[in-house]
Amino acid sequence: MAATPIDLRPGGLPETVLDPAPSPAAAAFEAAMELPLADRAAALERVAARWPRMLEAWAELGRCAAGSGRHVEAYAYCRVGYHRGLDALRAAGWRGSGYVRWTAPTNHGFLWSLLGLGRSAAAIGEDDEADRCAGFLVQLDPGGEPPTGEWPQA
Repeated sequence: MAATPIDLRPGGLPETVLDPAPSPAAAAFEAAMELPLADRAAALERVAARWPRMLEAWAELGRCAAGSGRHVEAYAYCRVGYHRGLDALRAAGWRGSGYVRWTAPTNHGFLWSLLGLGRSAAAIGEDDEADRCAGFLVQLDPGGEPPTGEWPQA
């Protein structure tokens, strides 16, 4: 009889929680978010350029673009955040299955990027991508909801 691996983790599928951003990146991001909307995107671009692994910056750049009706730009920013987030998840041990929940604040940049990618895809008529993103969010956190904020509607 072949050996069958036994999963000893309680609660089913494992949960992945991303590490926090480095302190200087987090501080620069928070400072950018305090700026008036007219100045926020430029400050977020500086954060993303200096710390390209700062997922929150990509997600918020997408939100700023979507809020101004620039849905292709929002799609591009969110796609970068999504792919950077997949890289971060893999580095944290995620292997394509398991939970990535909204309850962990350090997961928010990835999850907002994925949500924004889906919403931006819908805004530009890429319905299959929008559906895929929505389904992936449910798989990552069944019943989970973004903690605060809303993605601008098309």
